[in-house]
Amino acid sequence: MIVIPAVDIKNGKCVRLEQGRMDAETVFADDPVAMAQKWDALGADIIHIIDLDGAVMKQPRNLETIKNIIASVGARVQIGGGIRTMDTIGMYLESGSDRVIIGTEAIRNPGLVDDACRTFPGSIVVGIDARKGMVAIEGWTEDTRTRAKDLARRFEDSGVVAINFTDIHRDGMQTGPNIEETRKMAESVSIPVIASGGVASLEDIKNLLPLEPSGVSGVITGKALYSGSLNLEEAIALTNQSI
Repeated sequence: MIVIPAVDIKNGKCVRLEQGRMDAETVFADDPVAMAQKWDALGADIIHIIDLDGAVMKQPRNLETIKNIIASVGARVQIGGGIRTMDTIGMYLESGSDRVIIGTEAIRNPGLVDDACRTFPGSIVVGIDARKGMVAIEGWTEDTRTRAKDLARRFEDSGVVAINFTDIHRDGMQTGPNIEETRKMAESVSIPVIASGGVASLEDIKNLLPLEPSGVSGVITGKALYSGSLNLEEAIALTNQSI
């Protein structure tokens, strides 16, 4: 299982939101590039970057900062937020990103995911963000009537490299990940699942490790790292022991 630090960018700064609410942010650093470099130096294999402004504006808004991160770290980078077109996907991959996350368009325009997987094999992640088991889109501002598991199954044969599964109620709250819903998601598809939302401590990482045989291949963590309740090096060492 891979531990993936998150760098969420809003107005050019590194922030964390509570339950995805744009009005409930904590600024952790004025320089997202320096923060990404820190996680890179501590051994991160993948860094998870979200353009929060892009998610709301439906197009990249922090492009220069993101490109600077890609150019300055050795870790692989996956990017989400405001990715709605093939041109945007191609631009990020050409800039050096390893993976691009498609969220809202996965439900609005699932054909985009299919096309992207064919055009950019091994590079497309589907982001599924759920509130009480139902998919939320548009930067988590709009709820749908689609079950998270049903959306995941739609892409079973598309060539998606991973599903980022976020429990919105837990995101940024440090209340522990939703183990049961994450397990159900992983068992419903053969696509590797990356858990997100609620991680607060090393104990939470330990609680996720038994889900690895079910297909949970990674865990994204943000606020716990920034607040100091989780040490990235310790988390990486723990997951390496499980291999």
